[in-house]
Amino acid sequence: MTDYIAAADAELSGAYEEPMSLDAYVEAAMERPSIASHAPKYLLEAIESMGTRTVIEEGETRDRYRFFDDPANGGEHAVLGNTETLNGFVDDLRTIAADRGKREKIIWFDGPTATGKSELKRCLINGLREYSKTDAGRRYTVEWNVTNASEDRGLSYGDGGDREDDWYESPVQSHPLSVFPAGVRASILSDLNEGDHIPTRVEADLDPFCREAYDVLEERYRRAGGRNLFSSITDPRHLRVKNYVVDVGRGIGVLHSEDDGTPKERLVGSWMPGMLRELDSRGRKNPQAFSYDGVLSQGNGLLTVVEDAAQHADLLRKLLNVPDEGRVKLDKGIGMDIDTQLLIISNPDLDVELDQYADRNGRDPLKALKRRLDKRRFGYLTNLSLEAELLRRELTSETAVWEAEGYADLESRVREGLSLSVRDDDTGVVERELAPHAVEAAALYSVVTRLDGEDVPGNRSLVEKALLFDQGYLQEGDERIEADAFAFDGDDGSHGIPVTYTRDVIAGLLQSDADREHPDLPVERVVMPDDVLDAMADGVADAPVFSRAEAAEYENRLAVVKSHVFDRQEADVLDALLADKGVEEATVAEYVEHVFAWANDERVSTDRGPADPDPLLMKVFETEHLGRFGEGAYDGAEPTERVAEFRNEKVVTAINRYAWENRDEDFAIEDVDVSEIPVIRAVLDSHDWGDVARLFEGFDPVQWADPPSGTETARRKADALDHLREMGYSPASAELTSRKVMREVSYRWD
Repeated sequence: MTDYIAAADAELSGAYEEPMSLDAYVEAAMERPSIASHAPKYLLEAIESMGTRTVIEEGETRDRYRFFDDPANGGEHAVLGNTETLNGFVDDLRTIAADRGKREKIIWFDGPTATGKSELKRCLINGLREYSKTDAGRRYTVEWNVTNASEDRGLSYGDGGDREDDWYESPVQSHPLSVFPAGVRASILSDLNEGDHIPTRVEADLDPFCREAYDVLEERYRRAGGRNLFSSITDPRHLRVKNYVVDVGRGIGVLHSEDDGTPKERLVGSWMPGMLRELDSRGRKNPQAFSYDGVLSQGNGLLTVVEDAAQHADLLRKLLNVPDEGRVKLDKGIGMDIDTQLLIISNPDLDVELDQYADRNGRDPLKALKRRLDKRRFGYLTNLSLEAELLRRELTSETAVWEAEGYADLESRVREGLSLSVRDDDTGVVERELAPHAVEAAALYSVVTRLDGEDVPGNRSLVEKALLFDQGYLQEGDERIEADAFAFDGDDGSHGIPVTYTRDVIAGLLQSDADREHPDLPVERVVMPDDVLDAMADGVADAPVFSRAEAAEYENRLAVVKSHVFDRQEADVLDALLADKGVEEATVAEYVEHVFAWANDERVSTDRGPADPDPLLMKVFETEHLGRFGEGAYDGAEPTERVAEFRNEKVVTAINRYAWENRDEDFAIEDVDVSEIPVIRAVLDSHDWGDVARLFEGFDPVQWADPPSGTETARRKADALDHLREMGYSPASAELTSRKVMREVSYRWD
């Protein structure tokens, strides 16, 4: 238990500092300018502080800010996909922070439900909270104590005396530099901005609460005849600078759909009648009697989010002038400066709200508001791997963001099965299995329903478009077709099956046994890819979230997905059958090394020392394993021109590409992953049923379900099921998958 207490102590002690004087803060800001950053600059710095990583989305390679992977919270609220939209948001922040334009804009995230907009809000909160605990991300405000300067009741509502309870913090996180007169503040900022960073702007004056304290102290010391008024007012006995950890209510304001009240109450707060009477401010409204609990008050200093903005459409017009004027009113004669980055989040219903007067042409009363909104669109995921990752998150407690070494690694995660403990009314908790490719099938079908089919070439399918979006290329034998060979410009990701629908369908399947049985295996507890696809397709017609036209369109896209998933299952079964008959990877690597040395007039390393590339070794591999050439393509063991051309174009070029993509000073041919070379990958994956028939005389797929003892089929089945289990299948899912494949293969066996 003491370890937990100590860990909590360490975390809190690292997040907070002792209060400091105003001049100590200025000195610290000169050393670390980031602690004085204005709102959009601070938000930009927080996002950039966590670096970037490279991803492929919609077939394009993009740099993605790790901040949006929610690393501070173990990825729990990561925003999957939508990298182009998020990068556009960061570009907007950079422009606004540097005051190069868009300063008057309100950033608007729009998109259908279940696309990650709410996760973005949570991710921003988590990331900013953790960044504010770092040295570079410290956030500061001021607190006041006037009891030592006045016998009257002021900011301290107690009985007087110099106590810690007599310190009152700015209720709206006022910037410490706002204490200085405007001219002095400008000089400080001039010195602060001498570096190569985006210049810091502090244009807001003290908030009314702090101004009241300042004025009380100023009047007291002026009456006392003091000369150094500012020094007296900001003496550490009266003013301290303290850091705070950013969170909702302290630097982040969030207006939820259920929040109510007048526009002023929701935006800035309300007057507290009891406090007004207690303070007895002689006929004026004392700013100390204001609640400061509106969304702009809470978000002052950093970020204000209006969630489900269509529910607060009446507020949006009142926010028009906040970004460029930076000021709101508490009352007719009392204003408050605001430094906050405004974000609004909405579903497509806000579009409808904004377009209600569109037919009035130039007389649209919402035209000014629409001009201020800078729209960023969130869409459904169109990457298979991202959708599979999201679906696993929805079904399990997994939160870690997938960062694969290459697409082969990512592909293996997509195909993985899943074992889940499900509560059963009769037997308590039972283990159920989503077979390998079940999550992949659900994710692929969801993605295919979201793709625009109008821009798909006639010789390509929507599944191929989905694969191209996910890996950035299509592999056809030893030919690799890059994404830039296609011109996709359709409306992808704007509609389709949401992950919440898929999750609920799978959850329903996991609650009951399937209608199948086996004498020894719990096959009824296995959910197969076809089970998922059939349930998803059967449910779209009755789901209120889909129109009739959408339901019909999605049902028509089922067949191509089923065909692809079967191909994946068939490949697994073939690999299992021929696992002991494939080409050894060491043999492949040796061939690649000799070809590379042959092309570059180099020698290869052997146990006996450096040697020339072996022409016979290369010839044997090309004729027997690749099956590319016959004896006539060689002069003895020496290659003819067409063999040489093949080696250079298909092998050496691929090696050079791999070397470039994985370049470093220590690159060597031994570092090449041979499975990344298309022609070699084709060799490693080139199993077919002809190989099975040739290698296993007497094998008969018709017998697979219950093969006679001692037959070739029985021996091959036993070995294949063992290999399938090594590939991640359970005994039950291996049996079901292999039976399905063999049932289809038996129709074309002869």
